[in-house]
Amino acid sequence: MIHGDRVVLRLWRGEDADDLAAGCDDPLTQRFLPFLPSPYTRADANWWITEGAPAALAAGGAAYAIADPATDRVLGGAGFGRKHAGAAEMGYWVAPWARRGGAATAAARMLAAHAFSEGLERLTLRTDPANAASQRVAIAAGFTREGVERGGGRDRDGGRYDQIVWARLDTDADEPTRRLLPDLPGRGLDGGRWSDGELTDGVVTLRPLRAADTDDTHALRSLADVVATSVPPVGPDRDAVSRTCARAEAGWLAGERADLTVRDATTGDYAGEIGLYYLEPPTQQAMIGYSIAPGWRGRGYATRAALLVTEWAFSAVGIARLVAGTAPKNVRSQRVLERAGFRREGYQRSRLPGSDGTRIDDILYALLPPTIAPNP
Repeated sequence: MIHGDRVVLRLWRGEDADDLAAGCDDPLTQRFLPFLPSPYTRADANWWITEGAPAALAAGGAAYAIADPATDRVLGGAGFGRKHAGAAEMGYWVAPWARRGGAATAAARMLAAHAFSEGLERLTLRTDPANAASQRVAIAAGFTREGVERGGGRDRDGGRYDQIVWARLDTDADEPTRRLLPDLPGRGLDGGRWSDGELTDGVVTLRPLRAADTDDTHALRSLADVVATSVPPVGPDRDAVSRTCARAEAGWLAGERADLTVRDATTGDYAGEIGLYYLEPPTQQAMIGYSIAPGWRGRGYATRAALLVTEWAFSAVGIARLVAGTAPKNVRSQRVLERAGFRREGYQRSRLPGSDGTRIDDILYALLPPTIAPNP
């Protein structure tokens, strides 16, 4: 048994069968652990308790119940299986009644410490790109994202899907991995309701792009004028947009991009999208891009959204230089950037791909934070 302040890792017991079955039959657990029996019955739980977990332990791995230290109720499960000398792969899940309470993070940190104390030198874990909650656990437990394993997982229908690979070494610090893009203000429980955080000026509100935004995002990106300014200028496939929305938080957690929806602050209606793309972390340079739906154009929403993103990028992210580009004919976008304080810096010939194999010129704009005085 491994004791902690928030959770306890202990062996599975016969009396855990009902909670184990309920937790593993939960739709979210089933979605991201496709190797589990479906439906997951009490018989499956009894097999794991009496045969599966003991076999994992006998093979030199770990298979523990995550339990509440006060009530001893099962909150989830965690374990690892040895891959080769000095290395193992970790996994964890949390029951619906224990989510967003820090149980998985506490368990992952405790299990990692236990594994290293047993002589292991490297722990890995894999997460579905759409499983942002598990990615947050990995980051909080000190794991570093190493890349995407294409086709690394197999779903229930036999198809393959990508997995993000994370690793932690015994020499790594026992502290959360540093993130390049922080969460927006207000993320967390607010009056019993969950919020992903937001940026607002009272007229427009920016919120992180999520799977629920698929229809609005697809409709916006399918507009002819939006397609014409996209890179490349090709109409979007709805399934691709759905994956993009579902995996948007993964890109944020990886420090690659912060995709946001633009909404009317009063009604909450979708008005468009804006993104911050962290292209050059070593030089602290990022790029912004935006699109506004036709019914919301002409109200200054794009400018307001750009101002909110730039202020957040400078003050919260630590960006030292923001760039943006527009086609020479896109006067509307040029006006947005100018009103947001961007300066025109150059004209890039044939910078972007156009339709039918053509190339499009691009006007480069840049903005520096107020604390950095531009050269005259």
